[in-house]
Amino acid sequence: MHVEEGESQLGIPVREIKGIGEKTEKLLAKLDIETVDQLVHHYPRCYTTYPEPISISEIKTGQRCSIEAEIASPIHLKTVRKLKLCTGLIADVSGQLFVRWFNMPYLRNTLKQGEQWIFTGTPIYKDGRLMLEQPEYCKREKYLQLMETFQPIYPLTTGLSNKTVQKAQAAAFEMYREEEYLPETVRNYYDLEPVNTALREVHFPTGTEHLMEAKKRIIFDEFFRFFSALELVKDREEQALNHYIIPMEEPVKRFVESLPYPLTGAQKKVLNEIRQDFSDTMAMNRLLQGDVGSGKTIVAMTAMYAAVLAGYQAALMAPTEVLAEQHYQNFVKLLAPLGITVALLTGSTKAKEKREIKAACASGEIQILIGTHAVIQDDVAFDNLAFIVTDEQHRFGVKQRDAFMKKGKDPHVLVMSATPIPRTLGIILYRDLDVSIMNEMPASRLPIKNSVVGTSYRPAAWEFIRKQVALGHQAYVICPMIEENEKMDLENVEEYARMLSQALPPSITVEALNGHMRPAEKNDIMERFSKNEIQILVSTTVVEVGIDVPNATVMLIENAERFGLAQLHQLRGRVGRGKAQSYCVFISGSEKEEAMERLSIIGHSNDGFEIANEDLKLRGPGEFFGVKQSGTMNFALGDIYSNADILKMASEAVDYLKKEGYNFQKLHQYSLEKNLNFAKNI
Repeated sequence: MHVEEGESQLGIPVREIKGIGEKTEKLLAKLDIETVDQLVHHYPRCYTTYPEPISISEIKTGQRCSIEAEIASPIHLKTVRKLKLCTGLIADVSGQLFVRWFNMPYLRNTLKQGEQWIFTGTPIYKDGRLMLEQPEYCKREKYLQLMETFQPIYPLTTGLSNKTVQKAQAAAFEMYREEEYLPETVRNYYDLEPVNTALREVHFPTGTEHLMEAKKRIIFDEFFRFFSALELVKDREEQALNHYIIPMEEPVKRFVESLPYPLTGAQKKVLNEIRQDFSDTMAMNRLLQGDVGSGKTIVAMTAMYAAVLAGYQAALMAPTEVLAEQHYQNFVKLLAPLGITVALLTGSTKAKEKREIKAACASGEIQILIGTHAVIQDDVAFDNLAFIVTDEQHRFGVKQRDAFMKKGKDPHVLVMSATPIPRTLGIILYRDLDVSIMNEMPASRLPIKNSVVGTSYRPAAWEFIRKQVALGHQAYVICPMIEENEKMDLENVEEYARMLSQALPPSITVEALNGHMRPAEKNDIMERFSKNEIQILVSTTVVEVGIDVPNATVMLIENAERFGLAQLHQLRGRVGRGKAQSYCVFISGSEKEEAMERLSIIGHSNDGFEIANEDLKLRGPGEFFGVKQSGTMNFALGDIYSNADILKMASEAVDYLKKEGYNFQKLHQYSLEKNLNFAKNI
């Protein structure tokens, strides 16, 4: 089947591709590949090269190599636990090597004793001998051709081979041509290849330099499409008019002066920006990006207090019940004496109390509502909601945030995040929001003392925790997994808690906490920890957001090399919240130089923004919001950190084309439509 240029290729099913049958079609569907267009945009995850063949005596365990050798024995076929196993020996003048293949019974007839082949694979030591498992094999003439090429390795699913995908890609390009949507002036300015040249090169590379140029164009396209879609979102959902003028005058000033601590310069600056938003012609739509412990909550509370004084309601949504509870306690402590009615609504709120809260909220009796996603349920109504705050905004989906906004008529919106992102990236990514940055810590907070050590330091770390507990303080221990995994030698939370409890005096209470526990069980443990009924909390990363215990002075993180730097910084932020000196110990289970170098960044700095910038210099394809992109910014090839230069180019190009009057709806329509919801996630 051939498709003429200009004819839509977006909906052509992969079954139309030569060589793809029903079985392969179903396997590709598991990878969300149902059309030719989706197949062509299924990029290799890496590439392999074919090295100069070496002798058997030169091979090293774990290092991929190629060996030109003779088949020294018949290829034997036997069945082991439902697996068809082909085994044999290969030999050259320097020695012999055992080879075996799984579920390839035809090799018994393909590979004959006495024939010369080139075998490629990674030698392993297994069952008491060195062997090649599942090696590739080919004749010398073909191998010499392979040595000149890069071989793409694709993301696969069980039952689908890399060779099948390679063949499908080759057949797809016989019938596929993508429409070039970038004007030649833009391509020339940024030195970008035509889109079809780049696509073909990524799948069938002809050299390192050509491959790098091709990837640059495709990464540019990913970022460009994202920003284009963001422009369409902005066009469709123009910023609302300001229906709620909220003054921040003398009573608000008195409230700030009555606080038990002075505000930092950064906090005052952000409050001034919010004051301007409240009196502007358009409704506020602001991101408050503040480092862990920089005092975002008191800024939000002050602004919510101003909204109430102006006769309106305000609401705050937090990602966990514990965090919502802590916000509620803080708000009640500071605002209840001023006559402000604050209520808490979560999934755990008793049914009768829920009904009362909802009725009081709908009547306007409740002036500030704090809660989890329970605040956006259909039967929660407000009398006059003018201001909403979302804490740790990246932990909520688009629909949840939209539902929150719809609780009022175009309310002012403040979203808060403690995730450190380099300022330049923040401005680009949050181009639809006004961005406020707070990177100044309250003067009363002592800097956390950090230590990056190996596993041999663990007994000393436990002894240090014991001494801190003896002084009346508490500690966290963070483990990266909760279930034992034979492939990863990681600490197990339950087992770790038992070991620690046995190593310390019986007067010290140690408890384990993990994400698999029921919410009520987790809340109970966190509450007991906050009351110092538990002195040491051994936990997974569920404490990263949502627990504030000023009495905790030690954070011990096991297998710290397994975490992203942003996540380590978030975890560390659980201590240092009181007046006592706090400490963070990062135990690395890896002795690799690069692991220790990376951890030394966080060991030498408590500044989340500095850490993010240093991480930007080090990382390859990386993490966003502390976890591997996990759908929030899930570009196929592009990475906002390592490709920050291309990200900036794409942002500039969209701004330029917008001024030139280009219609983004017409440019690459399918991709833009596909990315509209994607863009809303930011």
